[in-house]
Parts: sequence; C-alpha cells; structure tokens
Amino acid sequence: MILHCVFVRFKAALQHADKQAIYDAVAALKNVTPGILDFKYGPNVSPEGLNGGFLDGFIVTFESPEARDAYLVHPDHVAVGDRIIASADGGLSGLMVFDMAL
Repeated sequence: MILHCVFVRFKAALQHADKQAIYDAVAALKNVTPGILDFKYGPNVSPEGLNGGFLDGFIVTFESPEARDAYLVHPDHVAVGDRIIASADGGLSGLMVFDMAL
C-alpha cells in the first residue's frame, strides 16, 4: 500500500467552500482511478507548531505503487492538481507531497 500525503498552504483569501470543492474533486477521483482504497482530508490539528505553514492536507491510500502511478498521470487528477496549485499560496511551493509505502 501507498499513502500519498499532500499538505497545502492555501491562499488566505480561499473560502472554506472552495477548499471543500477541491477535496470533493479529489474524492471523486476514486470513481475514475482504480486502486484508490481510501481518502481523508482536513486541517492540521497538531499542537506542536511544526507544520511549516501547511495548515491543510489530504491522504489518498492506494493499493499499490502502480495504482498511485496511474493516478498521477490520469487526466482528471492532472486537472484537480492544477486547481490545487492555483489555490496554493506560491503555487507549487505551497505544496508538499510525501508518499509512504506500508
């Protein structure tokens, strides 16, 4: 299994409804991309203060590295990714992606 963790510094002006629409679009990828087992999202709730400004994030669980790789190039994922980049403070620098094999 692969945990695909994406942490985002959204633009300050981005409304809650806009964030939810992005999360809904990522969740919908489960319907078009085989191998997605689970999807979780939400704000950072750690009291440690070590988030580096990444206040929001989501995790997509894949059954295999191959499923993750197919997801990464899927046109629907590319479109959602473009929306996330456009909504992130600083574009790509407003994202951190970390994949972990279980």
